Amino acid sequence: MSASRVNAVFYAESYHPIQAGSIDGTDTLPHDNGVYRAFLCSSAGLYDPFGDPKATGDPYCTVFVGRLNHLTTEDTLHKSMSKYGRIKSLRLVRHIVTGAARGYAFVEYETEREMRRAYKDAHHSIIDDCEIIVDYNRQQLMPGWIPRRLGGGLGGKKESGQLRFGGRERPFRAPLRPIPLDDLKRLGIPPPPEGKYMSRFQVPPPPRRKRSSMDREDRYNKDGYVDGEEFSHKRSSLDREDRHHERSSMEGDDWEEHSHKRSSKDKRSSIDREERFHKRSSGDREEQRSHRRSSGDREEQWSNKRSSIHGEEQQRSHSRSSTYWKEHSHRNYTDRERERERERESHKRHRHSTDSHGHGH
Repeated sequence: MSASRVNAVFYAESYHPIQAGSIDGTDTLPHDNGVYRAFLCSSAGLYDPFGDPKATGDPYCTVFVGRLNHLTTEDTLHKSMSKYGRIKSLRLVRHIVTGAARGYAFVEYETEREMRRAYKDAHHSIIDDCEIIVDYNRQQLMPGWIPRRLGGGLGGKKESGQLRFGGRERPFRAPLRPIPLDDLKRLGIPPPPEGKYMSRFQVPPPPRRKRSSMDREDRYNKDGYVDGEEFSHKRSSLDREDRHHERSSMEGDDWEEHSHKRSSKDKRSSIDREERFHKRSSGDREEQRSHRRSSGDREEQWSNKRSSIHGEEQQRSHSRSSTYWKEHSHRNYTDRERERERERESHKRHRHSTDSHGHGH
């Protein structure tokens, strides 16, 4: 048996009471009354994780703080947890009758980044001489969650005999016996991730919010404008963080195989992007050429139309000028004819008067 196999562990992504009571996540029968009670609650749907009116705030920005000193106050907890980010709200859970602190609290931060910093760095820190544990808000983010008061929960102490596995404090160990896959499938229990175990010293990442395109627009485009450099920088930092968590969740050989697949996938995606870019650029060039041709055709049509209109105007002006000169010349001709007629008439009258005057003598 190799040492890596002994130190290999895995964590539960969803909660099943029978699996939580098993040290390697392969049990198919409840081994104590608490597990059986939690299984009945889960099967009958008696617990609503979103039915607590006091559980307000964003679960992706909230951490669970456990194993607190029962004398720790809200101010002391706020002062200790504010080292990791800006605290938006804090709820120290107290007994409903006596009002005494019950040893755990929920701290909501302004951003997910600050929540992750507290999740990583505040775990096993000391507050009021007690070593605390920090986990994400499993009540609202872990499917199938059943709390400790109903026989579920995670962790626990050996003295109580109510140990629950699969969480950050007590992960599942890699199975050393054959896995009953058929029985696990029949009960709806997820099987162990063969070949994808983590080391005991690796930090399991909390669940991430599934961001849609609308969320990204609301986050980076509040004023209707996106700063490209800032968006790409944030996206690349998120990608690097995702790759870091993936690498921390895998061992050496698995990570090499995964990185090789990822690099080949990145190469294919880059080739696809280049092909799409060339197609888009060629399409843009074709569109520009067609636009130029259409604009040239429109200009040619307009110039032809303009020349035809100009020719028609010239013809109309020429016809008007010719008509005018014809009328003017005819008018001049008639005027000259009338003048000649008047001259002939006056000449005749003059001759007639001269003749009559000569006969009179």
